[in-house]
Amino acid sequence: MLQIYCEKSQVQDGHNVLDVGCGWGSLTLYIAQKYSNCKVTGICNSVTQKAHIEEQCGELGLENVKIIVADISTFEMEGSNIFHWNHMKNYKDLLKKISKWMKTDGFLFVEYFCHKTYAYHFEDVDEDDWITRYFFSGGTMPSANLILYFQDDISVVNHWLVNGKHYAQTMYRMIVAAFIQLFPIKFVGNYSIFIYDLLIYQANSNLMDKSTKAVQSLMESTYGKDSPAKWMVYWRTYFMSIAELFGYNDGEEWMVALCLFKRK
Repeated sequence: MLQIYCEKSQVQDGHNVLDVGCGWGSLTLYIAQKYSNCKVTGICNSVTQKAHIEEQCGELGLENVKIIVADISTFEMEGSNIFHWNHMKNYKDLLKKISKWMKTDGFLFVEYFCHKTYAYHFEDVDEDDWITRYFFSGGTMPSANLILYFQDDISVVNHWLVNGKHYAQTMYRMIVAAFIQLFPIKFVGNYSIFIYDLLIYQANSNLMDKSTKAVQSLMESTYGKDSPAKWMVYWRTYFMSIAELFGYNDGEEWMVALCLFKRK
C-alpha cells in the first residue's frame, strides 16, 4: 500500500517530502529507504513517536529523515514537492497554510478514513462513549468528498476510494499482534500502520489471549496498576469495533479516501 501511495502522489527520487501527521513513521521510513535522494521531513505531536522513528533511522542507516514534534496550526516551513497528510482537522486553514509551502510544481497527497456519505463528529456525551473519549477525542469522521469542498488554495488532480475491508483486516491483525511494544516490526505497513512478523499466525488465532501476562504488564506500566484489565478490554474492543466498522457492508460504507491536489 505504501508503494501505491508513492505512485499516486508521484514521488520522485530527489523530491523534498513532508509527511504531516507521520505517526510511527511507516511512510516516512519507506520513502527514505526507497528514494535515497529524497529529503523526508515528518511532523508528529509525540516525543515518543519521534524517538521511535529516529531509532529506526539509526538501525537502517538513514540520514535523509528529519522528525519534528510540532503543532501544525503554528508550524511554518519552506517549500516542498510532495506533502502527505492524514488525521487532520480545520481543513480550510490547514490547506491554505500548506498551499503556501508547496512549490509551484508540488503536490499534496491526502489520506483519510471516511464514511461514504456522511461527516460527523465523535461526541463524548456519556460514560458509554469511552472510545470517543480515549481514542478519538475532538475527532471527526469526514465523508468521502468532504475535503473537496475546500479548494480555495488548491485544486484536486485525482480522488480514489479504497474498500474498507483492507483496513478491517489490519485491525484484526492488530488483535493478533496485540501491541506494538511486544513484537518485532517490519516497515511494510498498511495504511500507516505496521504489519508484524506475527502475521505468520492465522488471523483467527488470538495472540492477545496467549500473551495475557505480557499485555497486562504493558497496561500497568502505561495506565497504572489499578486498571490493567479495563485497558486490555478497551484496546481489544477498540480494535474489534473498528474492524467491524470498516468491514460493514462489504467494505463499501466506511473506507479510506485518497486525494491528490496541486497548488492553484
